[in-house]
Amino acid sequence: MILVTGSLVAREGGFEQALALSLEHVRRSRLEPGCLAHAVHIDAEDASRLVFVEQWADPPALKAHFALPASRAFARAIAALAVGEPQLSVFDATSIDARI
Repeated sequence: MILVTGSLVAREGGFEQALALSLEHVRRSRLEPGCLAHAVHIDAEDASRLVFVEQWADPPALKAHFALPASRAFARAIAALAVGEPQLSVFDATSIDARI
């Protein structure tokens, strides 16, 4: 499984638009082949920060997601609403028994 985390701080006056774009992106992404989970959250300690958590079945599914014109347009639009560079990390994850 591939785990993706990301975040951005919305510039002043841009939070509502950033949230709307993010929700649209998340909902569209959930319908893509190989998407196991995709969510956006508002940081409880910084209300201008959005945090993304995604799970993908495998690297090809994530690569296809990143290649979609809608995903590329989202990345450009959200970067324009952010203070600084949005953060993105990609991990190759192995699920373990949660009872450990």
